[in-house]
Amino acid sequence: MSTVLIGEILAIALFFVATFGVLLGFPIAFSLAGFSLFFAALGWALGAFDPIILTSLPSRYFGLMTNEVLVAVPLFIFMGAILERSKIAEALLETMGQMFGTMRGGLAISVVIVGALLAASTGVVGATVVTMGLLSLPAMMRAGYDPKLATGVICASGTLGQIIPPSVILIFVGDLLMGANQLAAQKTGKPLEPVSVGDLFAGAFLPGIGLVALYILYILFLAVVRPSSCPALVMDAAERASLGRRFVRALIPPLLLIVAVLGSILSGIATPTEAASIGAIGSMVLAGFNRAFSWDMLLGAMRNTAVISALVFGIVLGVSVFSLAFRGLGGEHLVEQMLVDVPGGAFGAVLSVMMVMFVLGFFMDTIEIVLIVVPITAPVIIAMGISPIWLGVMIGVNLQTAFLTPPVGFALFYMRAVAPASITTGDIYRGIIPFVGLQLVAIALLWLVPQTATWLPKIVFPEPVAIVGEPSSRSVFDDIMQGKPTGAPASSGSPLDQLLKQPPTGAPTSDPVLDRLMKGN
Repeated sequence: MSTVLIGEILAIALFFVATFGVLLGFPIAFSLAGFSLFFAALGWALGAFDPIILTSLPSRYFGLMTNEVLVAVPLFIFMGAILERSKIAEALLETMGQMFGTMRGGLAISVVIVGALLAASTGVVGATVVTMGLLSLPAMMRAGYDPKLATGVICASGTLGQIIPPSVILIFVGDLLMGANQLAAQKTGKPLEPVSVGDLFAGAFLPGIGLVALYILYILFLAVVRPSSCPALVMDAAERASLGRRFVRALIPPLLLIVAVLGSILSGIATPTEAASIGAIGSMVLAGFNRAFSWDMLLGAMRNTAVISALVFGIVLGVSVFSLAFRGLGGEHLVEQMLVDVPGGAFGAVLSVMMVMFVLGFFMDTIEIVLIVVPITAPVIIAMGISPIWLGVMIGVNLQTAFLTPPVGFALFYMRAVAPASITTGDIYRGIIPFVGLQLVAIALLWLVPQTATWLPKIVFPEPVAIVGEPSSRSVFDDIMQGKPTGAPASSGSPLDQLLKQPPTGAPTSDPVLDRLMKGN
């Protein structure tokens, strides 16, 4: 048996064993890195893996720590943590519920609108689902809502933060696609459509709004077909009297923050990282405006940000070992051949990857799927002529279902934790089925009309520079996820290696005093 075939067999085994280990509940960062090193050692023993490829890990980690784009991740997490504690969601839910509650389905529509506003200002799925579950679910139950509809709309609305920018997932997808786009340009030698995190934010805006519209249309349909499932809310005269003032007071602050963050990105004034810093400062200002800011709240938000950021980037470090081992075993070439040989060309390749991601969403978290699947498959798909912006938005909409599909749908866990005992787990699971179907409809519409994802980026960023051949700059994930080819010399040309090998600036080539002493003068 040839070493190439042995390597491909080990690459396939590595993928399935690592995935199975994650499903068993092992920490993903340690399980991916551990299994990858085990299979790399096994491949080395069998002559199918060159361990020199792992020498690039230090420079990849150094590149990760110095990447300006990924600074936006902890900043957006911090913004969400502050807003989670600033009582903005509570005020929005109360006033929106009263504003739309007098019509059939109005409470459910208000939950969708508030979910979209929170997604555009915080993007924190867990906090959004828990907050809306604690505040809206009791009101919907008192109004006589069907428990399946009430829990389903809260879970679905809480996950809008995965596709409506600023989304942390889109930041990782965008940086991964930058590296994949450059690899595809090198392979094809043709100019390719450039992509950035800002492009993905602009591309995901219309599909995100479209998904909100689908949710609202479904609720209006139920209000006509089954009015008993979503009755109107009864309000007294006193509640109506001050509704307008309270509505404006609750809506203006988050709208200002959304305009400051998204507006600065879409207008080209700020990069996503700079906009994230604006959002972090703006969230503290809004918390002070609501008289909710305190040192204890700030320390709690900072602690939460540090923990979540450490978890996310720990996963990135573990996945980088997996990607290097998978590539060193020949898995990258194997995946490329499999996607090229799929019937239907680019259509079949994209469909197969989307189906794999959808199925993995039943068992794995979104960030895990992105970091494992995208670096392996995206370069091949982009080289087939697929727009990287459209592909990134498709991935974002597809992976939104991962929060809603059992057994690992985190939105379902959050809802179960706050729902009363009268609402069964079966009610929660059955309630999300129509909304998962609506998300699949959104994917189909995005597939049939790709301009919904590519039109706005062309308007906002009208003069992109096409990528061809060797790129002038590399995405950090291109460095992290792509190791040196097997058999490369040990002295790599990584930025860190070059930095360490540079002589001190301005150092003299010789010491004149020492030269005179040596000559006896």
